[in-house]
Amino acid sequence: MRLNFKGLILTIFVFIVCVKITVANPYLKYISQVKKAGDFTIAKNALISPIIKGKMDDKGVLLAIDNLISDIEKVTSFSPKSYVDNQARNNEKEIIIIGTLGNNPLIEQLIIDKKLDVSTINGKWEGSITTVVEHPFDGVDRALVIAGNDRRGTIFAIYNLSEQIGISPWYWWADVPVKKQSEIYVKAGNYKIEPAVKYRGIFINDEWPALGSWVNHTFGGFNAKFYEKVFELILRLKGNYIWPAMWSGAFYYDDEKNGPLADMMGVVVGTSHHEPMGKPHQEWRKIKSDYGNAEWNYTSNKDGLNKFFSDGVNRLKNWESIVTLGMRGDGDEPMEKGSNIKLLEDIVNNQRNIIKGVTGKPVLETPQLWALYKEVQDYYDKGMRVPDDVTLLLCDDNWGNVRRLPNLSDKKRKGGYGIYYHFDYVGGPRNYKWLNTNPIEKVWEQLNLTYQYGVDKVWIVNVGDIKPMEFPINFFLDMAWDPNYFNSSNLQEYTVDWTEKQFGTTYKNEIAGLISTYTKYNGRVKPELLDHLTYSLGNYNEFERVTNDYKLLLKKAEELKLKLPKEFHDSYYQLVLHPIEACANLYELYLATAKNNLYALQGRNITNKLADRVEELFKKDSIITGRYHALANGKWRNMMSQVHIGYNDWNEPKKNIMPKVERIEIKESGDLGMALEGTERWWPHSKTEANLPQFNSMLPKAYFIELFNTGLKELSYEIKSYEPYILLSSSKGKVKDQERIEVQVDWKKVPYGNFKVPILINANGKSITVYASVFKPNIPASEVQHTFIENDGYISIEAVNFNRSIEKENIEWKALPNHGKTKGAVTVFPVNAKTMTTDNSPYLEYDIYLFNEGEITIHTYVSPSLDIKGTGELRYGIAINNEQSQIINIHQETEGNWKGNKVNWSKAVVQNIKIFSTIHKVDKPGKYTVKISMMDPGVVVQKIVIDSGNLKESYLGPQETLFK
Repeated sequence: MRLNFKGLILTIFVFIVCVKITVANPYLKYISQVKKAGDFTIAKNALISPIIKGKMDDKGVLLAIDNLISDIEKVTSFSPKSYVDNQARNNEKEIIIIGTLGNNPLIEQLIIDKKLDVSTINGKWEGSITTVVEHPFDGVDRALVIAGNDRRGTIFAIYNLSEQIGISPWYWWADVPVKKQSEIYVKAGNYKIEPAVKYRGIFINDEWPALGSWVNHTFGGFNAKFYEKVFELILRLKGNYIWPAMWSGAFYYDDEKNGPLADMMGVVVGTSHHEPMGKPHQEWRKIKSDYGNAEWNYTSNKDGLNKFFSDGVNRLKNWESIVTLGMRGDGDEPMEKGSNIKLLEDIVNNQRNIIKGVTGKPVLETPQLWALYKEVQDYYDKGMRVPDDVTLLLCDDNWGNVRRLPNLSDKKRKGGYGIYYHFDYVGGPRNYKWLNTNPIEKVWEQLNLTYQYGVDKVWIVNVGDIKPMEFPINFFLDMAWDPNYFNSSNLQEYTVDWTEKQFGTTYKNEIAGLISTYTKYNGRVKPELLDHLTYSLGNYNEFERVTNDYKLLLKKAEELKLKLPKEFHDSYYQLVLHPIEACANLYELYLATAKNNLYALQGRNITNKLADRVEELFKKDSIITGRYHALANGKWRNMMSQVHIGYNDWNEPKKNIMPKVERIEIKESGDLGMALEGTERWWPHSKTEANLPQFNSMLPKAYFIELFNTGLKELSYEIKSYEPYILLSSSKGKVKDQERIEVQVDWKKVPYGNFKVPILINANGKSITVYASVFKPNIPASEVQHTFIENDGYISIEAVNFNRSIEKENIEWKALPNHGKTKGAVTVFPVNAKTMTTDNSPYLEYDIYLFNEGEITIHTYVSPSLDIKGTGELRYGIAINNEQSQIINIHQETEGNWKGNKVNWSKAVVQNIKIFSTIHKVDKPGKYTVKISMMDPGVVVQKIVIDSGNLKESYLGPQETLFK
């Protein structure tokens, strides 16, 4: 009896754990290739379990079932039979039953017989259960039941099964091949999924010249043939919402099949922030003469616009949609000067009366939203309000930084809140449309903040051309489905899992590493914003270093391609290799340009060769584009045709323009010139002393001397050091164009102290002296373990490498791995924590060691987060040792807002960083502690750089000076 009781308890425990896991983790894998007791057989060689559907089920569900049948055939090479309701079958022992509650008689019978418990999904928006039922009916051993509370619940469960058996949602959109499998089993258990965010979708925007040209070539326009592919993709990604293409397209007007198709497939259609009442703006431009005086002005053409709005609602009244309220100016602009809150409130009230009158239903039964986009948020800040049942769609600043979030103390709105986010943008300070520049670490940080502040009604993201945003789109919609599944520690795990779904298990970690790295590099600066001046050519060898990083990444990506089976090559190029190849080339292009411009001033004989190299790399860019367009027998022709080189304005030029290069006259006989790492000066032109960066025994590093020829005739040189511990990679040789000599220090031979060692260079009858500053401090290693050491007049700290994190009131700073421009970032959790003072708040400590006394400047690199609370304050505190914290408000100059200092905001989003400087005093050399204190949640710190007298300007800041 005791054993039976224990068995019962164990059974109950296992069931509870199973249900808990499946509810908490919608990504739980329930498919296996090895059958265990209780598992359900989908396929075993040519034996495929049949599918039974309900003839009364929704057409969208039936279409998804047909796609599942096709998917199973793709994987197994055999197509399952399908039946309707109780249609006669061939005595199959295992069957698949799919349907929406109330629409499949077999599912209803299982519920009546208490063999199927659907209580956990009853009434749940888009909820579903996938479960194995033993002995469901006489003569049937086992059934796999897929039941949805509503039609999309069923559809999502169907596509979830498709993905788990090996059909990527990107099988068509990125040519991801299907892995053949002869045996497929569903593990016994109950797998329940339901979304956290009600409406989850994409906005196809900024679609010219790339997507628009491709669509016209492939489908003949933005018609139902095109949208059928889009809708299927959205549904396979567990999305349910779309704002259709609108630059030149008018969704309902261009093809009368578009609207009915969306409704049939189960996709909710909306319109963008400046297209009210279900009427695309291009439709207004095409038929505005039918409406009053044809002016997009509510003051002068109220009746005409009301008729236009009424026609929009009348067209969609029987379809599932979200109606956008409000009104912006003609062409995605603010309304005319003189627009005011009273006018906009009247417009919204009139629009709601139109909705009520046209639908014949209470207005709150039609979902509506009001987008607080750009200047519209200013109206909200000034007091404009809409009825409580209207969803307030909050927005980012078009650059991935959320502008405003609800006040957690406010009464909950019946209509709730939504967020409109960007992966792609046309506008100031610069377009970015070409490649994926969206590290999911940044996306997660901002959207997690958004969700924790109660924004869960609508999530929609501007994806431009859809391609090449495949990975961030997938992440966005997965996170919208279950935001709580994700945290700062499992984002790389998610990337690996996504990679496995596209390319299999063998190289999933390596490919995931490539994706994470290239998106991080692209997140530093958008490719359209990159030029020959972005990175420092001289200081910290920055430009060459970041370019070499990209070249190394490309080498890894190309080597990995050769290891992949050939059937993966097209998808691998689209999803991984192309953005790396294209950007590696772009970095080389601008580095060559920067060197060409400098070398022309220096008179180097290699100047013209670099000009040729720039031309070669510029041509190579078009070759890379052509390679993409040739994929899959030309399937993606025009898709990579976005302009990305030579921008001189936010939306110019119209085509790529090669960077300007210099060419010089080179004489037969020239002189030897010298350049040093760490500066753009050159000798003997410069009259300053030639000094290499400091050599520090605690941070050992090599530097280079570069000798160059200003003529065509080859020159001989000799170089020697006055100390034996200075190691030179070459002591003599010839310089045809330029030669680098690496300088290192043999630290075993160096006594303690600070030394200035001359290095003499003789060539062409002239001599130049270079000085190496060699510093070997007499400090025990144990005293400075994991301490940030002063080096050459600065200290550089990666924020994630803190020495201590001190928690207060269950609030603490935590690391965000891989977030930001260099190694990572830190922020406070929970993200909706209360505001605190520096006296009692959680803080981080960083141990530093300074070799000099006096005044220092601490530069704190902070992500360009916005004033999400609308208080004008987003603050942190900073101090050294026990001094009083200096309070920094990162919005002290209204930086980052759409009001106030636009120049500062533009600089912040272009550089993806804000740098704040504070001055501190130290009275003697030694060990100190830098303290970062929390005041407001939402501050994200990436890096801390201390200037102790010789910090040089660079884009990323100097590399970390951590003594490990």
